[in-house]
Amino acid sequence: MQKTDWPTCAAVGGVVGAGLGATESSSWAGYGALLVGGTAAAYCWVHGDGDEDGDGVPDSRDKCPHTPRGVRVDADGCPPPAPAPVVEEKAVVKEEVIVIRDVHFQFDSSKLTPSDKEVLNTVATRLKQEPASARLTVTGHTDSVGSDKYNQKLSDKRAHSVVEYLISQGVPRSSFVSVTGAGESQPVADNKTAEGRALNRRTEIKIDR
Repeated sequence: MQKTDWPTCAAVGGVVGAGLGATESSSWAGYGALLVGGTAAAYCWVHGDGDEDGDGVPDSRDKCPHTPRGVRVDADGCPPPAPAPVVEEKAVVKEEVIVIRDVHFQFDSSKLTPSDKEVLNTVATRLKQEPASARLTVTGHTDSVGSDKYNQKLSDKRAHSVVEYLISQGVPRSSFVSVTGAGESQPVADNKTAEGRALNRRTEIKIDR
């Protein structure tokens, strides 16, 4: 029974009271209606339980009164908590290696050609996007044509030539922690073929974030 039903209780009680009073005398009908109707209304008010916001939870248990109609509520009359926002965290690749194979240098030299510089301009733009904490390790590699000692020295010169050009294009010098040449000691393809030797002639830039 809801508190909003008390007028109905009063009306029903009044009719009953009037009927009871009329059994005694017609003059008692009004007093009976007033007395019994008032008692019935008071009883409904005291013992009734309302649902003012219409959420299906009686006011005596409704911890969230005035909930807008149509909103789903729990046993306490409260809307369920909003789901926690999903925060998507971008995975950070801690280590990455950029392999540069399109820098060919002048023949038997560590001097960059104009086309080499165009390639390295793209690499420089890429490296300048790295955070200041990134550390760069540069290693030069050659094919197996020539002596080990000669290739070692040539690869070292070419690695330094690449680094100096990248620095001239705005990559911080402090980002480079190591610049070395590995010569022909770390092939990634067969040196017996022209295609394999082309793959082995490369500069690798390792990025540690």
